Amino acid sequence: MENQQNATNNDNRSGIEERQNDNRNKNRSKLSRMWPSSSIVNLINSNRNRNNNSVYEFVSTEPEAVTTPENALVLAAEIPGIDRVKKNKGKHAIVSIVLVEAKGLPKPPEDGSSHVLYCKIRLGSETYKSKSVNTQKPEWRERFKLRLGNENMLSVSLWDKGKQKNFMGSCVLDLSLLEKERTHEIWQLLDDGYGSIHLSVTVCMVDNNTDYGTTAEQEKYSLSNLRNWKLVGQLHVKLIAAKGLSGKPNAYCVLELDNERVQTPFVPGPEHLWNRTYVFNVYDVTSTLDLKVHDSSLMNSFLSESLGKISIPLLRACNGEARWYALKDKNKRNSAKGNCPRILLELNLIWNPLKASLKLFQPKEVKYIKKSHKFDVFLVYRNIEFVRDTFILLHDVNESFKRLFEWDNQELSAIALCLWLVFWYHFKFWTLPLLLLGPFIYFWAFNRRQQEMSFMRKYSPSNDPSELESPQNEKTFTGRIQGLPDMTLTITNGIEYMASIAERLYNLASFKVPFISYITMLILVISSAAFYWIPYNYLMMSLGIYKFTRKFLNPDRILNNDLLDFISRVPDNNILKEWKELSVPEPALSRYSSSCNGN
Repeated sequence: MENQQNATNNDNRSGIEERQNDNRNKNRSKLSRMWPSSSIVNLINSNRNRNNNSVYEFVSTEPEAVTTPENALVLAAEIPGIDRVKKNKGKHAIVSIVLVEAKGLPKPPEDGSSHVLYCKIRLGSETYKSKSVNTQKPEWRERFKLRLGNENMLSVSLWDKGKQKNFMGSCVLDLSLLEKERTHEIWQLLDDGYGSIHLSVTVCMVDNNTDYGTTAEQEKYSLSNLRNWKLVGQLHVKLIAAKGLSGKPNAYCVLELDNERVQTPFVPGPEHLWNRTYVFNVYDVTSTLDLKVHDSSLMNSFLSESLGKISIPLLRACNGEARWYALKDKNKRNSAKGNCPRILLELNLIWNPLKASLKLFQPKEVKYIKKSHKFDVFLVYRNIEFVRDTFILLHDVNESFKRLFEWDNQELSAIALCLWLVFWYHFKFWTLPLLLLGPFIYFWAFNRRQQEMSFMRKYSPSNDPSELESPQNEKTFTGRIQGLPDMTLTITNGIEYMASIAERLYNLASFKVPFISYITMLILVISSAAFYWIPYNYLMMSLGIYKFTRKFLNPDRILNNDLLDFISRVPDNNILKEWKELSVPEPALSRYSSSCNGN
């Protein structure tokens, strides 16, 4: 009897404990609903518990147009190159999800209201809602970051919002099937509806205990392997360490290559050591690897500031060589803050030259997430200055040719005339591509060390907006603002002149002045007959002799261009508007004549 009574008491105690645990779980669930995972309280708690590596964030950016193949429906389990990874309950990771677009969706009901689409993304206890977009072409281009714990099933549901909410469909993605530290482009079919949704998913480990080593597959990207023309090669990035960062941050890095993006673990201390390798698929060998160093503190998370940035073109990567790269500021012009901040990287690029060459003639991949452009007065000034310098350069080139034809420098003009005659005497059309090799051979033979020699907008530290806003540069900024009217007038006159020439050519072909149009037709017929009967070499030689000997044939002539003088006789649209006749009301001639007869 005593044993039975003890057993009964134990059962009662266990039942009471189970009910107490259930009540605790209910209270926790209520608190979690009151304070969602993205609240400021949990962000502060996650910032305090950095050792648990449970920091996450939500990022939303502006949309950007992108083109995607129509028939690119791929299930998550059918993605090539994905290895099944075992679930590690003790590990934590950050899942970066880019919600790109949806296709093949049914039309919304016609209830007289405007309809928008939005998605709900859920992983474990975290749920995020996307922005609302139109139903004609649903494109979000929005990034979410979620914490991956023991739950690996990612749920995405699509909703239509009009007068009432309508469920459009959902899909479930098993993240354990995805390879870690890699970006996967997934077109997932909706289970409860029609259509599919495009996701870009990356699972990044936030603890530094595991090293995912990879080996270079030389045979896969050799010249003899011509499979999968879309994939050009593979980039292995070994992130070793960083030094000289500003302060003592709990630093982590974000590496991006086109639409592939990975995030490193958080490493505290003045000297940061990662010693991890990341693998990127290369679809364009001319792409650039972008690396940003961030601080995981709460203040930097809100300000979205970085400790340093660097951009490395893939074609400049030194395979197998560990190099220190100096980190730059937000404008990527000057050095970042700190004690010579730098990062140690080892890059290994394996690629197929044949595939990469053919890829150059195909449309370039557009990033899903891109920062929106903001109005920048300094950028506007530099662009206006560049256009003005271009017009001035064209004017100077035209004046140089005029002086050449006027024999201001007799030796130079004589040499130019001889070269013109010799060139056109030996010229053949098949030699035209060889002539275009001239600049390449010149810079390759004589200026190989000077890698960035080109006619382009030059940057100087004085153009940095942060420096121009300082008091010592206030006089320079004021002077530039005062010079804007003259600069704008030069650009306006140049653009107006080019527009006038284009309008005159159109009016010439459309017989706005029939006499000049008939003269043009006659000249074209005579020119065609001349090219048919006379070799073009002799015609071009005759043109050169005519241009160089005009000064001796007519010393008192006015400098001119025959072709431009001919086109100037044709009116542009503004002149045609001035020529337009207004309607004149006809007088009552009958009354006037009758009155005259009566008199």
